[in-house]
Parts: sequence; structure tokens; C-alpha cells
Amino acid sequence: MIIKPKIRGFICITAHPEGCAAHVQEQIDHVLSGGPIKDGPKNVLVIGSSTGYGLAARIAAAFGSRASTLGVFFERGSSNGKPASAGWYNSVAFERKAKEAGLYARSVNGDAFSDAVKHRVVDIIQKEMGKIDLVVYSLASPRRTDPKTGETYRSVLKPIGAPYTANNLDTDRKVVAPITIEPATEEEVAATVKVMGGEDWELWMSALEQAGVLADGCTSVAFDYIGPEITWPVYTNGSIGAAKKHLRATGARIDASLKVNRGRAFVSVNKAVVTQASSAIPVVPLYISILFKVMKEKGLHEDCIQQLDRLFRKQMYNDGFLEFDDSGRVRMDELGMLPDIQAEVAAIWPQVASANLEELTDFAGYQSNFLKLFGFGLAGVDYEAETNPEQDFGYDVEVQA
Repeated sequence: MIIKPKIRGFICITAHPEGCAAHVQEQIDHVLSGGPIKDGPKNVLVIGSSTGYGLAARIAAAFGSRASTLGVFFERGSSNGKPASAGWYNSVAFERKAKEAGLYARSVNGDAFSDAVKHRVVDIIQKEMGKIDLVVYSLASPRRTDPKTGETYRSVLKPIGAPYTANNLDTDRKVVAPITIEPATEEEVAATVKVMGGEDWELWMSALEQAGVLADGCTSVAFDYIGPEITWPVYTNGSIGAAKKHLRATGARIDASLKVNRGRAFVSVNKAVVTQASSAIPVVPLYISILFKVMKEKGLHEDCIQQLDRLFRKQMYNDGFLEFDDSGRVRMDELGMLPDIQAEVAAIWPQVASANLEELTDFAGYQSNFLKLFGFGLAGVDYEAETNPEQDFGYDVEVQA
């Protein structure tokens, strides 16, 4: 079949297998261009490994330090002739490239919040990998079912305490217009913390520790975002910000636990990039479009793979050391938050309207990055050619939660 992009709001409901493979190869090539990562991880578990920062971390570990990797994700395979999700194609492509390079790569597809997936992962590690020296926690999900109570919680992207009004970019219609978001209720904030906070990260680390599969000196990292003050009401000071505050507090507890065996846990604050998660956050796509323009003009633009490769090479490994801010966070967003860059973004922000969107922002770059998430717009891919949507791993990755 010939696969074309079909966009519905902030999601593309189709994905291109060869395009996703080309996108994965781009990221692999970037890591390989930097040479080997000295003293990098050897056995890596990535929870949320199919897209965005999680996929970038898996690529950096595998192709930077030749690590064995186990990925966990919840993705849709092809069925009834319909394309699989982008994360599925990304993961298939990653495993193929890893195995071509002589690297161990295995994946588990299922609800990472569930006990069943945790048990399956532990079983694979015990039988096939040895002990894990890096755990990357990179889940982004709109809902979570508590494995103990069976109750399902749904996250919201809302301010806390008062409504928030700001210019928003409708990426479908290319329209810039004010949007008002009503505040979250206490119950919604609590539910968002249950989904996006640190509870599941801690459950994973506890399960791995109890099973005896964490190596001495094990590192664990989760990802955070702060962004500029203009977006704080809907993010940093909003419901998702409450979840991230919980994530950071959880990281401190995990760090204290791992330190007993010379390990460490930390939260990396990353720059705003186009991901399936960020595209869903009100106001943020407009900020990203402006930020891209400013950073590209200064030669400082980075996507997921550039940041994760730099995190591995400059701070986590390769004779580097972790640099923390006053709140104990590693700041990989420091280039985007430089005062001169943020001053330019703040100056452009109130000027942007539908009529000058293309002129004042890099919305074209935003759109290009968005399509690449789903395997479209990659050089060297013939999008007019027939392709087989049924791509698989060569083994059954399904786990019932």
C-alpha cells in the first residue's frame, strides 16, 4: 500500500515504516559521528523507548557504548492492512539496526504501569542480560491504571488556581488566537500526579531492586521540562508541573536508595522539542516554533538525539560529571534558556499572528519535525512507492497487562 500522512489535531494517525527507519538511522548516524562513549552503560533498560527522548536514550546507549538494551513501550502493530504506530516502526527499525551491529536488543510491548509487564521485564533481564547499570524512565501517557487498586487515572493539561489566557497556535489551521484554559480541580491535579508523577518510576526501581537485577553503581534518569515563564501557568505551575514536582521528589528518594550501592538517580530537564507529547500541550507549539527560529539562527538548535547524546558524552559518561542546578536538576535545556535567546523569544511572542506566522517563527521547521515523528518527509524515502505496513520483530513482543 502507499501510505500518506493523515493528521487529526495534534496526532498523525498513519506512519511510514521506511520513513521511521530512516529517522532512526539519522539518529544512529549522529551518535556514531561522535565516536565511542568511554565507560558508557552496558546493560540498559528504557521504559518508554519507542519515541522521543526514550528512543534517543536507547540509541545513544546502544550505538554510543554498544550497550545491550531492553525497551518497554505500548504501541500498536499493523492489523487489517492498516499501518502500525510510529513507535512500533521505530522500535522494529532500531532492533534491526542493533542486531546488524551485533548488539543485543529486545522489546516488551505492553502497559508499563502494570505488574505483568514489570514481571516480564525482570524475567528477561534475569535470563538474558545480567544486571542493569542504567534505567531510563521516559513514559508519557494520558492515563494510568493503578496496579494495586485497579483504578484508572487520567491526566489533564490545565493551570492551577485561575484560568490562563495566552496566544495559541492551531497547527492544523495555522491560526494564532487567544485560548483560555480553565483551572484544574483538586481531583484532576491529583490524577495527573498519579499518571505523570514519580510513583511508577519508584515502583519500577523497587521491582528491579527486589529482583536483584540492578548492578552496583546503577544510574537511573527521568526527564523533566520547565520552559519559559510565558508557559508556566499551563505547565510548570499547572497540573503537569505538580506531577513533575512529584517526579523530582521521587528521584531524590531513588537516588538515596541507589547510593547505598554507589548508584545515583537524577532528573534531566530537557529543551522543548517536537514530540507526540509536546504537540498536545496548549501554547507550547507556538513557543517551540519561535524557539526553533531563534536557536537555528544562532546555530544552537538541538533535537532529542543531540541532547541525549550530549547528556551521555558530557555528563553521565566519557569522563564527564553531572552538573546540577540549585534545585538538584541536570539542565540539558541550558542552551535554549540562555538569556539572549529567551529575550528574543519574549520579544517575538506578542507580535505573532496568523498572517505573519511563517515570517516570525519557524513553523515550517515545527511541521517538518512533526511529520518526521511519523516517518514522513525523510530524504531518500520514496513515498510514492508501495510499502508493506506489516513490520515485525521476529518474535512475539505482546504482553497482556
